[in-house]
Amino acid sequence: MENRLLKGDKNLKEEDQKSNRHWYAIHTYSGYEDAVARYLKQRVDSLAMNDKIFNVIVPKEKKVKIKNGKRRVTEEKIYHGYVLVDMILADDSWYVVRNTPRVTGFVGPDATTPVPLSKEEVDAIMVRMEEKDTKFNVDIKVGDLVKITDGSFKDYDAKVAEVDGEKGKVKVLVPIFGRDTLIELDSLQVQKI
Repeated sequence: MENRLLKGDKNLKEEDQKSNRHWYAIHTYSGYEDAVARYLKQRVDSLAMNDKIFNVIVPKEKKVKIKNGKRRVTEEKIYHGYVLVDMILADDSWYVVRNTPRVTGFVGPDATTPVPLSKEEVDAIMVRMEEKDTKFNVDIKVGDLVKITDGSFKDYDAKVAEVDGEKGKVKVLVPIFGRDTLIELDSLQVQKI
């Protein structure tokens, strides 16, 4: 295996190790990403591989969802079926990762030739994960016709009167008894027609 580096790398200098340290993506059974990360961390500790496998993460980002009429912030996986590993690729570290339960292989041209992620790819994932404030993406403007998808007025058609992009709220005019009634809703409770 060409990419298997550092056979007998115990005598390597610290700076050489840093230059051979990269992030790799491993493919897992979908839905088992957190379990694989946990298993891999346990294996790293029990097999004393802390000098070659440094970090294991499941890339997640925060999303805003509406459940029972309330806005909730949840964490969702960015890439289903993938875990990122920060490691120095060597025969023993490759073996530990590859033989972790529910790991199907490294991401690359084939499962036996791992290809490290580029710095740009890793930076983009890390930035996406570190976003602390969930941003509201309100793709509705005043005058748009919308259908209410949640709440007391579910399935009513309405016209947008106001949009508050900072809070993620919209005020809509709903025809009730022949009159337009102004109702404030969460932007996730309406859908553009």
